[in-house]
Amino acid sequence: MKALALLSGGLDSTLAAKLILDQGIEVVALNFTSPFCLCGKGGCGAIGIARQLNIPIKIINSGEDYLKVIRKPKHGYGKNMNPCIDCRIFMLNKARKYAEEIGASFIFTGEVLDERPMSQHRKALDIVETEAALNGRILRPLSAKLLPKTEAEKKGWVDRERLLDLRGRSRKRQLEMAKGYEINDCPCPSGGCLLTYKEFAGKVRDLFEYKKRIKMKDILLLKIGRHFRFKKNKIIVGRNQDENKRLRDSKDGNDYYFEVPDCGSPITLLQGPKTKKAIEMAAALTAQYSDSEENETVVKFGMEKMSRSITVLKLSDKAIEKLRIE
Repeated sequence: MKALALLSGGLDSTLAAKLILDQGIEVVALNFTSPFCLCGKGGCGAIGIARQLNIPIKIINSGEDYLKVIRKPKHGYGKNMNPCIDCRIFMLNKARKYAEEIGASFIFTGEVLDERPMSQHRKALDIVETEAALNGRILRPLSAKLLPKTEAEKKGWVDRERLLDLRGRSRKRQLEMAKGYEINDCPCPSGGCLLTYKEFAGKVRDLFEYKKRIKMKDILLLKIGRHFRFKKNKIIVGRNQDENKRLRDSKDGNDYYFEVPDCGSPITLLQGPKTKKAIEMAAALTAQYSDSEENETVVKFGMEKMSRSITVLKLSDKAIEKLRIE
């Protein structure tokens, strides 16, 4: 018997995998990477967890088809720009196809009933199963006793009595289980998604409004620097040396970049039409966040090389806040 686990790298999915492994079932893990993950580990530590559990793992990079889901989710957003139900459907559709490839008899997840307000209540679980063409075929070991029997339980592949009845947002029982399983290096919690954060969601909303064709590179840029909107222009100002380097490396061929010479200065990217006013605004923001103490500041800029210069006045705090993307 073989089962496919959706392994997020969080404690819940780790414990679900342990429960299934304890029943002598072969487990293969599947992890989806996302540019919206908060942990910064790449795969949320799922590779390390799979190694600890001694199970194989396949990583699927969420591509530009995933961005289409985020742009127009059938089931809407949560509090900010998080399309949690559509995201689960997206992952489980791919999981279903991969399970067929490897001959897995069923799929299981670390979901806990009512733990996530948008995607883990009973109605949402039913919607996800139906639209992923997996009715009765997704086992949720941590809450199985509170849910209808799945195919795996009915056919005796899994002993339902050895599954759990967890419900709600408390992590007390999971932490006790982790201690019992000697999981000391507790994995990062799943659900750490940037789309649930107001500030980042504002950047995504702005991007969708002003750009028709979104690439993964555009999303990655949202995680770098301070972001400003001036009419049709996006202006991104680096906050430190590392971000300055990343902004240089991310520059498209038709972007301008800016810097104040001979002092500590951010690198600033100007995207969109290169009007005189847009150039002045990008230069003024560069000057504002530089170490220059002069009110009138010389800023160098250009497309390939910073061969041009402009003298600008620094902006008021009020003017800056009007430009900031929120």
